[in-house]
Amino acid sequence: MIGITDIEAAAERIAEHVLRTPTIPSPGLGDLLGVPVTAKLELLQRTGSFKVRGAAAKLLSLGEAERAAGVVAVSGGNHGIALAVMAGALGVKATVVMPRSAPARAVAIAESAGAEVRLTGHMAAAFELMTDLQADGLTLVHPFADPTVIAGQGTVGLEFAEDAGPVTDVLVSIGGGGLISGVAAALRARRPEVRIWGVETAGAHAMSAALAAGGPTEVELSSIVSTLSAPQVAPITYEHVSALVDDVIVVSDAEAVQGVLDLAEHAKVWAEPAEGCLLPAARRVLERVGDAELGLLICGGNATTADVTAWTRRFGL
Repeated sequence: MIGITDIEAAAERIAEHVLRTPTIPSPGLGDLLGVPVTAKLELLQRTGSFKVRGAAAKLLSLGEAERAAGVVAVSGGNHGIALAVMAGALGVKATVVMPRSAPARAVAIAESAGAEVRLTGHMAAAFELMTDLQADGLTLVHPFADPTVIAGQGTVGLEFAEDAGPVTDVLVSIGGGGLISGVAAALRARRPEVRIWGVETAGAHAMSAALAAGGPTEVELSSIVSTLSAPQVAPITYEHVSALVDDVIVVSDAEAVQGVLDLAEHAKVWAEPAEGCLLPAARRVLERVGDAELGLLICGGNATTADVTAWTRRFGL
């Protein structure tokens, strides 16, 4: 299990490479949900998401031989962008494997940062190719199944704990579970009284499936939310969530896209469906706990206007 000292060490290591993003009250979201809301605006982070934290922590921990070998990662979008940009900045050759469903913008940014991008038919095949490339000698920078990466992502929770006012409940979206594992470890150490809720979309529900099965299990991916679409979680992230998180809520793709529109209108931020899903989940949390003071980790903003327009039309919103 990742501890607070691991996260504090990661924070010190990556400080020169990442932004301390704002943690602010959101009157607009408070009016929308009917309770006080504090938002951590990690979508303003370098590369547009929290992923640069874990990528930086891992790359900065590598030895000379590992750096010389080059690195490989699999990504639905944001991890690939983060790794490509950080590897380029640190002079490390990077290969990023993505499914063809990944946003075209993510592919273009990774390539422009100097990474070699390999596309596969689907996410499961992307993970398989990543494993093959690792076997060929590349150094793996896994998007979530790595304690160094998790500690890097946990710096989001460390900053939130230090910067936020009173909160009773914190909501965090889940793909493979790296972010919520690190955030939960930080919050349990710094704000142990806070309830922590994970959020997934149906068709990208690997963590809730793992909790139901008693361990990681593969799920069939069908969600539009590529940035949450891990075919299964890792033992390390499953262990963190099962021990530290109160529950995982699953919402529909349509609800997540409506959440994107609501975040734009009421919070004045341009987020992805991976963060839009937090709003319908917040309503369900409020139904369960009653009065609350919410914290939302808005962790990525790399959706294009064309993406959101297409999804809005698709779901008739």
